[in-house]
Amino acid sequence: MNVLFALTMVCYVASSVGYQGYVLFQKRPIYRVASILLWVGFLCHTGVVALQVFKTGHLPVYNLHETLSTFGWATVGVFLLLQIKVHLMVLGALVAPVATAAVIIASILPKPPVALDPLLKSLWRTVHLGTITVGLAAFAIAFLEKKRGFFFRRLPSLKLLDSMGYSCLIAGFPMLTFGIITGVIYAQVVHGRFWSWDHKEILGAITWLVYAVLLHERLTVGWRGRRAAITTIVGFVILVITFSLRFLG
Repeated sequence: MNVLFALTMVCYVASSVGYQGYVLFQKRPIYRVASILLWVGFLCHTGVVALQVFKTGHLPVYNLHETLSTFGWATVGVFLLLQIKVHLMVLGALVAPVATAAVIIASILPKPPVALDPLLKSLWRTVHLGTITVGLAAFAIAFLEKKRGFFFRRLPSLKLLDSMGYSCLIAGFPMLTFGIITGVIYAQVVHGRFWSWDHKEILGAITWLVYAVLLHERLTVGWRGRRAAITTIVGFVILVITFSLRFLG
């Protein structure tokens, strides 16, 4: 494990503890420290990802170790960008532990060398996997926002929470759409056909439809509350299953 990755893990763990402390004690100085630690961890993590790209020549999403690490990085990145717009401080108590778990699991997984076939180095595949990973990160935050549970009484207004969740959906849906489009193009380049009725393709299409319905109903009839929460959770669960199948065959 390199120094930057170790620093990333330390900062994420400390930030997670800090955010839990903020939820329990509601002290702003605790939040500031937790937020700074998350930013430092994200910068270190950015360095890890950049070095991997420099060394391997591809986005690190080609095995489970790489993908979990990149997912953790993308989740924190999306959250920090959203924080600039919507100052939902306590949601870090959910996001930071998810990113922490991702990098810890990545650190103990085997790191097999990735020998890419020239076709797998295709720009379409890189863009496909990259956009899908960022979309997954955005949808993960939307999912966490719906799974309030214990935090319900300690969170700010439901309107602010809903705004955060909607922003995540708006960010994630174009990424998912573009990821599917580039995946279809890549399939045509490699296999000579756009669609092969593969189970991953079918689940990906179902996921896209679920989120498309959610956004359409949100914009046209103002879906909120229970129906929106259930749809968001169902969409995320299908997306995780689809993404996991990539490593399970």
